[in-house]
Amino acid sequence: MWVPWAKPVDPKEQVRKWKTDLRAEGRKLERQVRHIQTEELKVKKSIKDAAKRGDMASAKVLAKELVRSRKVVNRLQISKVQLNSVVMQMQENFAQAKVMGHMQKSAEIMRVMNGLVKLPEIAASMQSLQMEMVKAGVIEDLVDDAMENDESELEDEAEEEVEKVLAEITSDLFEKAGSTPLARVVAPAQAQVTQEAEEEDDSEVLAMQARLESLKAS
Repeated sequence: MWVPWAKPVDPKEQVRKWKTDLRAEGRKLERQVRHIQTEELKVKKSIKDAAKRGDMASAKVLAKELVRSRKVVNRLQISKVQLNSVVMQMQENFAQAKVMGHMQKSAEIMRVMNGLVKLPEIAASMQSLQMEMVKAGVIEDLVDDAMENDESELEDEAEEEVEKVLAEITSDLFEKAGSTPLARVVAPAQAQVTQEAEEEDDSEVLAMQARLESLKAS
């Protein structure tokens, strides 16, 4: 029995929708990267301020957050490239569909989509797109693999990497002070920090960490 609402989706319209959705997700990642990088500028300033007053403990905590955020930015930028890769694969698939009369399964699209659905920032929309592609026969229904957890990697930054970031940001302070350790560069009057001021500095560090975490989670 013919059912009017069961009309197959036009491959051209389907591919156009997917490309639009994928590009929208790419723009979302770009905004996320810009937001994190803007916050990183504030973190760098806070690291330098902490180093100037000899508070290397706070500087190190912030440097670790900077290492984490840079890894997140790198992951988002790689994902943006992968989104563009899927768009190109879709264009090629549609070109073949004009000849074959239907969309072909693509192992490459399936591989990339399998990675994108694990990206927290766009997981929900990628899962929805993945389901549409399965229904259209472009990819196979994927086994629900265990989610890869980047947090363990991000929580285990190498000490060397953190120290490298500290050196990168505070290098000009070392140059001005020669070989004198940063803790000794601080003027005696500045070094006499009150307990109230120290608590205020700790609050600033915690606030900066919270802003970075909210950006990475949004």
